[in-house]
Amino acid sequence: MISRLILSVLIMMFCLASCKTSKVEVEKKTETPYDATIAFGSCNKQKLENKLWVEVVKHKPDLWIWGGDNVYSDTDNMDKLKADYDELLANKDYQLLKESTEITGTWDDHDYGLNDGGEEFHAKKGSQQLFLDFFDVPKNDPRRDRAGVYSSQIVSSPKGTVKVIVLDTRYFRTALTKAKDSKKRFEPNTYGEGTILGETQWSWLENELKSSNADFNIIVSSIQVLSAEHGFETWGNFPHEVDKLKGLIKDSKAKGVMILSGDRHISEFSKTEIEGVPFSLIDFTSSGLTHVYSSFTSEPNKYRVLHVIPKISFGVLRFNFQTKTVLMEMRGVNNVLQQKLLQTY
Repeated sequence: MISRLILSVLIMMFCLASCKTSKVEVEKKTETPYDATIAFGSCNKQKLENKLWVEVVKHKPDLWIWGGDNVYSDTDNMDKLKADYDELLANKDYQLLKESTEITGTWDDHDYGLNDGGEEFHAKKGSQQLFLDFFDVPKNDPRRDRAGVYSSQIVSSPKGTVKVIVLDTRYFRTALTKAKDSKKRFEPNTYGEGTILGETQWSWLENELKSSNADFNIIVSSIQVLSAEHGFETWGNFPHEVDKLKGLIKDSKAKGVMILSGDRHISEFSKTEIEGVPFSLIDFTSSGLTHVYSSFTSEPNKYRVLHVIPKISFGVLRFNFQTKTVLMEMRGVNNVLQQKLLQTY
């Protein structure tokens, strides 16, 4: 009798273990597969330790996108700027990223060379050449002979494509309006006054979107597009340019358009609807890689969804072409998932 009881208990334990194993296996099999991965980030002080490169590499991204402030130089001395780029290039962890994935990106003010700078920066031609050197752009590439660092490329997978459209929000940007409110740095220009992209880049962007056959289209802007109430640099300082971009997204009929931005030393998701566009427009801000606004408490943003993350962070986007979904993740030290947003297009 006792032997039968022991045998029954052993059989029950075996069944429970088997059932538990089966459940785990089922969960693994039903986990959503992703066909392409893109990672990005901004605000990287080359003299500070970057704890995130090793984590970025773990995700095996098909592309890494620099969102600007790739180094902090703030100079018109090209020897200093080159030395700052060389210091970053010498970083062993960044070298591992360069060896494992393709890299593209834009600049912002601190690697451009002038804090909050725009078209007025007198050393921008030399700065552009060093920027292109940093990205190993060939000497015969058209970007070597044209003004601005904007570019585009395709990330392909067997199931679909992602077009990455990188903007230059510095080279052509006209004057900002200083805020009358002492708590803010800038306020919006008079509607219709000034430009962020300049006429030539706007024409280029229009062609890039209207001619795109990609399943998803990423627009990379070094400054935020949607969040506009904080009083720092933002597309909102040129409200007519925001409306122009929304109108272009609608008229182009480009699929799955989303925005990636940096600059702010915080990370957040902003979201809005454009009449006539069948998907929400997301502005995914990821900033920064080495330092952040750690004393952040609050800041208005009527487009914000979820929370502000004031911790060092990088962004990951995982694309599923069959379900037309993108999983957007904020990741931190030790690859901790800070926040995520699943968007269907």
